[in-house]
Parts: sequence; structure tokens; C-alpha cells
Amino acid sequence: MKKILLIAAFIAAAACSPKNGDLPRGKATKQLDEAMAAYLQAVNNCSEELHSIMVVQHGKVLEEKFFVPDTAHVLHSVSKTFTSTAVGFAISEGLLKLDDKIVDIFPESVPENASDTLKRVTIRNLLTMNSGHGTDPTGSIRRGDGDWIRGFMEWPLEYEPGTCYCYNSLGTYVLSAAVQKVTGQKIVDYLDTRLWQPLGIEKPRWLESPAGINTGGWGLYLHTQDLAKMGLCILNGGKFGGKQVIPAEWVAEMSANQVPSCPAGRNEIQMRESGVDPATSDWLQGYGYQMWRCRHNAFRADGAYGQYIIIIPNKDAVVAMTANIGDMQEEINLVWDNILPAL
Repeated sequence: MKKILLIAAFIAAAACSPKNGDLPRGKATKQLDEAMAAYLQAVNNCSEELHSIMVVQHGKVLEEKFFVPDTAHVLHSVSKTFTSTAVGFAISEGLLKLDDKIVDIFPESVPENASDTLKRVTIRNLLTMNSGHGTDPTGSIRRGDGDWIRGFMEWPLEYEPGTCYCYNSLGTYVLSAAVQKVTGQKIVDYLDTRLWQPLGIEKPRWLESPAGINTGGWGLYLHTQDLAKMGLCILNGGKFGGKQVIPAEWVAEMSANQVPSCPAGRNEIQMRESGVDPATSDWLQGYGYQMWRCRHNAFRADGAYGQYIIIIPNKDAVVAMTANIGDMQEEINLVWDNILPAL
């Protein structure tokens, strides 16, 4: 009898253990199943083009739904969180510091007669979208085939670095370039043994600039489960599979409320005059190091058209999503209204 019980226990454990790098699967409560059904109906009622969703709680996948083939999905600005992670590794290895000046890292790209303001822009300013720009230079600069770093430095600085939030994807590109400069590796390669392999993620595709630098602020492709793994690692203070993967200090700083925030396309000054209510906006909860704070004491990696890694510490949960949705506030509202109460 004892032998039979041991075999049964082994089979039960194997059933919820990861296979081929998969996260373990668990059984959802009836309440969560019903909440998921209500959520999917609400998505349908709103005509949202949801591509996938995965709900992880207590380390196990409890709900998952795919509306498109499970291929690597473009992540847009979710890429930024992975670039921040690369910066964190470089800092932990003594190769970068938060207060390093970008003009010192890239002296070859500094414009003639560079302003004193430009000379004060630091790695920390780029991480928090506080470079001093009043508008995002990304669209204008990336259309050319010149030196994107020089283009970033030449873009007018309207504010003192560290004093005004303005979403800036090209600033994240400069972070990617900084890691490549000090490590000699593109960040997709630098992260291979440090992040991809420990999380059981196949080395992904990441777009590059004409200079052969990973774009950093966009252009990374991953599977939904890969997003869930990253979210679980961050939720657990950088640990995954019982091992410390990302430095715990960096996870804490990356996910903290470092500066005030506002939606892409606006700066902090404009938002103060807009009358948008922080009680109903997940874009006004603060910004960390390339991560957004959310309502409900949550935080997230966030990409255009509805790519999300939502981390909910109060529920020990992660929600990973891919989509092609224009109204991203509506998308996250459906999670808060339907799934959150059932966790």
C-alpha cells in the first residue's frame, strides 16, 4: 500500500511539473474559471483583438487562452523591461553605474558645442524617462540610417535632466547601446546565460539599428509563456527555479515608483494640465526603471497595442497578455474588473 501511495504521489507531482521548460500547470478554482469566462465574454463584447492570455498564481499556470498560433509575438515596449534587466546585470557586474553620464560613455557621438544640460544626462535619467526631452525623438531619428545616439544627443533638451517625465523609446535604445559598449555584446547575447537560459527561454529575435545595436525600446519577440516566466521571476524578487537570476536589489528598484508618469506622447507638464484622473488611469501611478506602476499595488511591463506582463504581488500572481488593441486602458480594466477579484 505504501508503495502504491508513493507511486500515486509521484504521478501527481509529475502532472504539475514543468516539461521542456514549461511552467507547471495547476487547477483553477471554480470562481476563477467563471471569472475567466466572464473576462473573455467582456473582451468579445468590447471587440478587442486579444491574441493570448496566461494567468499564473502561486507559481502555476491556472488559466490560458490563445486566439492565434502560439508563435513568438512582437512585444513593442515590453522590450524595455528586458533592456532594463540587462542594465541591472551590467551594474551588478561593475560595468556601469546609475550616475554614469552618456557623454562619457559615447564621446564619439557628442555634438560640437554640447550643452551643459546634455552633459548631465545619466543612465538613471534614461531608465526613468527623465532625460530632459519635452518630446520623444524616436520617430524622427529611427527613420534615418545615421548615428541614432548622436541624433538623441542633438534633440533639444527642454528641461533639466531628472525633472520632467517624457516617454522616450530612443533613450532605451541608448541604454542598449551602453550595455553593448561596456560588455562587447549585443544585449540579446549578453542576456543569454544570465536570463534566457535560467528562465528556460529560447534565445529570441531582437531587432537591430543600422549600427548593429539591439533596438532596446522595442523589437523583441517572445512567447506568452516567456512573458509569464519573466513576470514570475520579477514577482519572486528575481528568483526562478529556486535560483537568484536577476539581482534582488535591481528588481526592487526597477519595479518601484521612481518618478511621476504619464502616457506616451505627452510629458509630465502637459498631463498636469489635462485633468486625467489618477484614480482611473494606470498610466499615472508612477514609473520605475522601464516598468510602470499600476493601480491595486501592481506593476507591469507594457507594450503598444496591448502587450502586458502584469505583476500583482498582493495576489502572488502574474497576467501575461499579447494583443492588437488600441485602447490599452480598457484592456487592463477588464483584467481588474473580472480576473483580479477571483484571484
